[in-house]
Amino acid sequence: MGNTKLKESRPSKETSKVNSGFPKFQEIDGNHPLKKQVPEAVVEYQVRTRHGGNVAFFNFDLAREIGLIPENHPDELTKELKDEILKTFSIVIINEYDMMNNFNFPKEEIRPNTYMATRYLQLQHPCKKGTTSGDGRSIWNGQLTHKGKSYDISSCGTGATKLSPACNINKKFYQTGDPTVSYGCGYSEKDEGLSSLFFSEVLAKNGLETERVLAIIEFAKGLAINVRVHDNLLRPSHMFNHLKQNNLPTLKRMVDYYIERQVKNKIYKNAPTDSKSLYDYFLNKVVETFAQMSADFEDQYIFCWLDWDGDNILMDGGIIDYGSVRQFGLYHHEYRYDDVQRWSTSIKEQKQKARYIVQTFAQIVDYIKNEKKRSIDDYKNHHAVQSFEKRFFDYKNRNILMKMGFNSKFTAYLLENHRKDIEEFRNDFTYFEMAKSVKGPQKVPDGINWNAIFCMRDILRELPQLYLNRGLNEKISENEFLDIIKSSYATKTDLKRTLRRDLKIRSFQKNYVKLINLASKKFKEAPEKVLLDVSMRSSVINKYDRVTGDSITTIVNKVMNRKPKLSAEEISVVLKEFVEYQNLNPDKERRTSNFETEKEQSRLVKGMLQIVREYRDGI
Repeated sequence: MGNTKLKESRPSKETSKVNSGFPKFQEIDGNHPLKKQVPEAVVEYQVRTRHGGNVAFFNFDLAREIGLIPENHPDELTKELKDEILKTFSIVIINEYDMMNNFNFPKEEIRPNTYMATRYLQLQHPCKKGTTSGDGRSIWNGQLTHKGKSYDISSCGTGATKLSPACNINKKFYQTGDPTVSYGCGYSEKDEGLSSLFFSEVLAKNGLETERVLAIIEFAKGLAINVRVHDNLLRPSHMFNHLKQNNLPTLKRMVDYYIERQVKNKIYKNAPTDSKSLYDYFLNKVVETFAQMSADFEDQYIFCWLDWDGDNILMDGGIIDYGSVRQFGLYHHEYRYDDVQRWSTSIKEQKQKARYIVQTFAQIVDYIKNEKKRSIDDYKNHHAVQSFEKRFFDYKNRNILMKMGFNSKFTAYLLENHRKDIEEFRNDFTYFEMAKSVKGPQKVPDGINWNAIFCMRDILRELPQLYLNRGLNEKISENEFLDIIKSSYATKTDLKRTLRRDLKIRSFQKNYVKLINLASKKFKEAPEKVLLDVSMRSSVINKYDRVTGDSITTIVNKVMNRKPKLSAEEISVVLKEFVEYQNLNPDKERRTSNFETEKEQSRLVKGMLQIVREYRDGI
């Protein structure tokens, strides 16, 4: 990958002492309980120190949350802290290519413990049973426990493992950094880390489960090690490979390991103690998780390429691997990512993929309980699958009420007593949401799309304000309604009025007003008071300028190309300010930035928000 080096930073002598000011770093040493409990699920590698790295970013808030740094530590990358980060995370594996070629590395640079790459199912591998697939350029640094909660830590860009697609498609081991392959070279890049950072922090701020970026260590030519954290980094695919291989003992131990972690982390509460009931409890949790996740993704326009292998999602529904993850500005339900050898699923197909994942877990639980594997087709109408369908639409109903701006009190009442009324409004909403441009499918830089034409956030934000000004009995004209919801993709032809469209505009307003009045009547509050509360909440939830995948890509390019380059602390300040602007939770307090002390960062953030505004309708 070339011989150019950044100015090299090496750990100082002080940080090698056990009595460092940051003792929790010492726990991140390659050890992880999965290596002992399910050894067949991992490939262990020795690692050595990788020189030439600089700390481009460190997530101070996340580090405090997981106990890596004291709670009173300032957002400052001191020399001691920087040295600890580099000592802990600036590593590269000694892989099969290195050993076959008898490479000799200085003994003092080889760490005493092995680090693991994990095995899991991946559809892009030749073997569809997961015998050769898993972490292709990542290793798990270990597990950290703080205040009774455990966190998994992994790093992407630490060398080419034997589990990468390139290794198994071409049937050869690769030297780390081999320029003839991309993903198979084992490295990752700084822009990948920054994209994951900005995207994941925005989504986490808004209550979505996701892995988060702890640190970015940059090297020459834009290369980086991107360090990630979550309370449990297992994916469904970590179990599906053992199912496909009919390996019941390993499958059972993997499921048991996951359940044990969730119980210890107090995520599984009041779990039964007898094993058969516990597996049923586990399956019910999977149903609940994937019903909510798929409904939330669909309603928040999040594309993560959910597929049958369960690779691109965490077991708790958390988002992982932001390489193909996007948040759309509109419901671009025809968008597909072009992965060269195949097209991705679309956002509207993600629900069916989640359903199939639930179906597979029904098969897994039955296999474990009865020690007999039946066909996946036997579980098409399993009670877990039926429960998934019901809960999915329950969450869809909840989501539309929350997007409208109803508070939790109103939402709970309407869900319990007026499901039919909610669904009638949701059907009207979906009619406009699904509308596509007459231009048909269009090529986009990373795939294909058929543009949606209406921005439904705009009508949910503007409608209550219009009713407050004019009165609930004053209907919005068809032309004004279309003028509010039209996006930058909508042509004059797209906006033509038809009898069906006019009827839908009237029905939309009728059902909207009906829900307002139902809440008003139940809680004996004036409709105008309910509407005012809805209006205030909706203005936050349906913010005009919400991030999209394209805007994040453009923002990262802006940060990468900025001269002089932003320091780790400056990126931290910019990130906090940007994420705060994207806080869409009307119940959360908002941080106010100090524009005097953060003047330069604020100018940059203003430019970033302008990018968000420009790309608000896109993918």
